[in-house]
Amino acid sequence: MPEPRGPLALSNELLKDVLDCIESDPERTVNIDRRAYLSVESFRPPSLPEPSRAQDIGNFRLVCRRFAEIGIPYQFAKVATRFSKHGLERLDKICSHNHLAKHTRKFSYLVPYFYVEGSEQIEQLLESQATHHEYLDPSLFRKKADDQRRILHTKEDAQILRKAMTAFVSLQHVQILRVQDEADRLLLDMMEESELPRAAMLDLKWTPACIHATSTIAQALLHTRSPFSRFSGPMMNSQSALVIKDRIPQTVPLLASRLACLELHFDDSEALNERMRAASRLFKTVFSAAKNLQAVHVGFPTRSPLELGLEEIFHGVQWEKLRAFGIQSWRLDADEIVQLARRHRTVLRGLRLRDVQLREGSMWKDVLAMLRNEMEQLDWVSLRRVDYSKHFDELWADSMEIKDGSLEGSESDDEDDFPAHFSVAGSDNDRDDAIEYDSDDEHSLANTDQGPDANEIALSPNTTASLPFCTCSRSSNPASADDLGDNGIFVFYQQRKMWEQWVIGRCLEHNCT
Repeated sequence: MPEPRGPLALSNELLKDVLDCIESDPERTVNIDRRAYLSVESFRPPSLPEPSRAQDIGNFRLVCRRFAEIGIPYQFAKVATRFSKHGLERLDKICSHNHLAKHTRKFSYLVPYFYVEGSEQIEQLLESQATHHEYLDPSLFRKKADDQRRILHTKEDAQILRKAMTAFVSLQHVQILRVQDEADRLLLDMMEESELPRAAMLDLKWTPACIHATSTIAQALLHTRSPFSRFSGPMMNSQSALVIKDRIPQTVPLLASRLACLELHFDDSEALNERMRAASRLFKTVFSAAKNLQAVHVGFPTRSPLELGLEEIFHGVQWEKLRAFGIQSWRLDADEIVQLARRHRTVLRGLRLRDVQLREGSMWKDVLAMLRNEMEQLDWVSLRRVDYSKHFDELWADSMEIKDGSLEGSESDDEDDFPAHFSVAGSDNDRDDAIEYDSDDEHSLANTDQGPDANEIALSPNTTASLPFCTCSRSSNPASADDLGDNGIFVFYQQRKMWEQWVIGRCLEHNCT
């Protein structure tokens, strides 16, 4: 038998190197204790593959059986499925082939707004706007609404999700995302501008869509005893938590016990405090059962910080394996942060306090001093847009949007948003309040092979390296928290960046510990 020649003679390792040049290694992910994990793995939606790349991998797999086998992980390690007739059919085909499904490690469920009522009025709405946009075809919306009703009536989605969760034997990460196509976006914008009565218009809602997706995914994971250990919901609706509490209380502890990582961001501000207080016992059940948690993040809309106490959600639970902890958009007393951090002072490597506003009588310097002096393994801390509650309210009273560094001008690095095909709406009513994909966090992946950067404490590119403050032994500046410039009134951008490095004992000027 003649020896293979050309590409067929290449080893599997070299062929994988070739595929890595087309698509990144599907096995390589960001560790959950790294600062970049939340932005890169959990809150960033799956990107649409470039047609040329997808075609290249497809052509590669057509060469021969060996090439086909090598290329499978590059196509199916991450599967994204939309709640639609076509999306569910595709998922059904994938999970019907075990040699493909066994490679899936991450599953992203892309859920659109539900057409709740009023679809028969779509023509009236479009005629009132005198528009002829190619996406605004009434038959298109009627078909989408009919497809949704058929799926819900037949429970086709629940059946296929169960089949998929059974077939995905290597599944690690499950993600629920809201998706919004161009047609829905245009329609929602038109509805906001229309003079027609609200009752006469098509009603698109995220709340029932989120509730249904969360319930069906939870039931599928429980039914199949999936090996997943990470769940991300960066666009959750607060009512979904109440529905889970009422509908499937027995399943919650079982699912929670499997979790190593849990990230939840509730993006609706309506009755937020009341709903979260009503869900407090559910959070206690989840966090008490999730004894293996290594990373947890719970966040709320930037413009509507949660008013509840920290322990009304976390209930004094201590996780022995916790490596990264994050909260977003919360009004707190300094002591609440100190007490939670102190419970995990021997294990915590990363702490994210994004959009946290301290109440009157508290000082950030007290939090920072405790973190610097008592945390034994802390490698990074994120203080993005931290401030004082009164100053935060004054800013919102004068502006509809708050940028990080609003007192110092805009940031110098790009603030990457979700791609246009993904919804970044805040809620049914607050569609301008977005979950952020944090470019600061992703940039911190640079130079991670060795040295201190391996522990994710490198400066992000937009940090001025010559800020007039130094905490290393060569500095004559005092290292006391009293000298951090905390005035108890407001926090500006350069100041919070300096605080992040001071807490972990890193010198901004000399770039050393």
